Amino acid sequence: MIELRDVSFKYPTGVLALNDVNLRLGSSVTAVLGPNAAGKTTLLKVLGLIYKPFKGDVIVNGINFWELRNEDERLRIKREVVYVHEKPLLMKGNVINNLMYGLLIRGIPKDKAFTKVMEFLKRLELDYLAFKKSKELSAGEAQLISIVRAMVLNPKYLLLDEPTANLDARKRRLMINLIKDQVLKGSKVIIATHDNLLAERLADNIVLMEGGRVVEVGGKEILSKLI
Repeated sequence: MIELRDVSFKYPTGVLALNDVNLRLGSSVTAVLGPNAAGKTTLLKVLGLIYKPFKGDVIVNGINFWELRNEDERLRIKREVVYVHEKPLLMKGNVINNLMYGLLIRGIPKDKAFTKVMEFLKRLELDYLAFKKSKELSAGEAQLISIVRAMVLNPKYLLLDEPTANLDARKRRLMINLIKDQVLKGSKVIIATHDNLLAERLADNIVLMEGGRVVEVGGKEILSKLI
């Protein structure tokens, strides 16, 4: 479980993006909903241990992350929490090297990393992209590959920012199946999205945000209030 206790975050510009947020996230799939500038992306980056709040605590599996002094322990926990940006951030080179990178830095031998990634791509019928250069991918392909790159790491917590933003109907269905598959592997998935249909299809927990605050947490009944 990831828990936020009285968390506030302010950007260098002075914008208060999160204001006294208290939240416990342990459901299989949580959808974070709200209008633009509600604080959804900032929330994900705080949950993803990318942004340090200026106030409050971030608790991961009972450990207060930002109070840790042991860098090895910090790295271990960070590798359990993977955040995927809305705008894909892929390295130069081809798809297979992008997908292998996270495994290699975790000490997985190159041959085993290659085999794992290729099996993953074949299962998704995306192996035709394996040796395509990242700069040649369409927006939808790049988004899928960035999410696949996170999933091959099998993180305990997978944080997705607008995962269907650039996807056509076919890739959207594939994305939904990917997320379901990841949940079956034991990951907790947290999605920031404007896509109420995606939330209805996947989420068992809904977090509604507005003005940097969590205004409601509950089940899918919350969605009826947004129509």
